[in-house]
Amino acid sequence: MRHRKKGRRLNRTWSHRKAMMRNMVTTFIELEKIETTDAKAKEVRSLAERLVTLAKRGPDDLAARRQVLRVVRNKRVVSKLFSEIGPRYVDRPGGYTRIVKVENRRGDAAPLSILQFVTEPVTFKEKRERRDDEFEEETSRKKEPEPEPEEVVEEASEEAAGDDVEDAGEAEGETAEAEAEAPKEG
Repeated sequence: MRHRKKGRRLNRTWSHRKAMMRNMVTTFIELEKIETTDAKAKEVRSLAERLVTLAKRGPDDLAARRQVLRVVRNKRVVSKLFSEIGPRYVDRPGGYTRIVKVENRRGDAAPLSILQFVTEPVTFKEKRERRDDEFEEETSRKKEPEPEPEEVVEEASEEAAGDDVEDAGEAEGETAEAEAEAPKEG
């Protein structure tokens, strides 16, 4: 079982994988575009998006800068991240990068992708405003008290009792007829 073991191994040891991710994310932030395999691009994307989220907190946030410096060891790249890239995505709630798939590599036919920052502005769907009459209908439905189950049961039992009285009357009439016929036979 792989509980709490997220991420791809990429056929490397932990230290090699950690160093490779650091180097790739540093290059990605510096150039804003890299070409790599699909699996590596997906791993770098998650790390890069976390770093951009920290950079959105602003250049004055020392704690965020130190957290980024734990991954990206180049101070010039960190300053670019906090001064250019972070402010670019302040209004964007996530999804700062995009992966574009390209042809396979010639040597080993590995699927390649281009990882790049998104440049288009974010667009939000406009919420449809409810009409006043729709709002009034919903509030009136909420205000109307629903009948309690006990009242419904009592009404049903009264109706059933009335049916029983009619049935009993019919049954008594049948027995009287049967009794009237009985002495004639006897």
